[in-house]
Amino acid sequence: MQSVRLADLENGIIDMKLATIRTAQGNTLARESEGELLLYPFSDVGAWLQAGSPELVDGEETARLSAESADFAPVVPAPGKIVCVGLNYREHILEMGRELPERPTLFAKYPDALIGANDPIILPPGSEAVDWEAELTIVLGSTVSRASSDEAAAAIAGYTVANDISARDFQRFTPQWLQGKTFDDTTPLGPYVVTVDELGLNPDLQLDCVIDGKTKQSSQTADLVFDPTELVRYISQITTLRAGDIILTGTPGGVGDGRSPKEFLTEGSTVTTSITSIGTCTNTCATR
Repeated sequence: MQSVRLADLENGIIDMKLATIRTAQGNTLARESEGELLLYPFSDVGAWLQAGSPELVDGEETARLSAESADFAPVVPAPGKIVCVGLNYREHILEMGRELPERPTLFAKYPDALIGANDPIILPPGSEAVDWEAELTIVLGSTVSRASSDEAAAAIAGYTVANDISARDFQRFTPQWLQGKTFDDTTPLGPYVVTVDELGLNPDLQLDCVIDGKTKQSSQTADLVFDPTELVRYISQITTLRAGDIILTGTPGGVGDGRSPKEFLTEGSTVTTSITSIGTCTNTCATR
């Protein structure tokens, strides 16, 4: 039988695509294998990481199902920390009329903002400027505090897809961005975490955001000003990062707020966020 665990990554032995799936019995950890999802007795990807990433053995799964029929929850439904990075793509920084930063610009979200890869985006009530921001997202695999670059690299479990849906009007009510960034049920996360052995520690991947069939953002993650290892190192100087925490690394150019005239999401808009080798989130905007 084949077994896989995060500790094996240092030797480059395996690669994994992991998901959190909703079932009639509740959320469960899933591992993708040739178009199937193998289910294991952990409530989600974060719980598995927090348990020390124990072995996942073929033949010991609790069930199997088709990936096409799966109901994806946020890949880490309840991270202890959601740290977000603003102004981290050279193209986007120039688009917004700013200079390249000397240090990362940080803000936070709360877990209630997260939705699954195919869930509806609930438009923030009262906002008339809801924008898209496709983002490569780091998933932490172990605890790290005041890390060196090598320690930061070792703490990265893998990467997933997110879209930092933002209410630009609320964001600008004050100099602090939080109120425009963490409305409930706005931030797709998933469908998979892909481990670093497959993607590399600081991967160069194609990232796209398509709105109603029209490409609005298209970039390479190599355009990041601060790469994932540096972000983990820097953030860990400020706060301890633990297994299951996530870091949204910033968005490239092409956001609606940077266009002339400006473009924003409305009820019925479909947001498709994809990163090569990881996966795609497809979310339709709705009101509640």
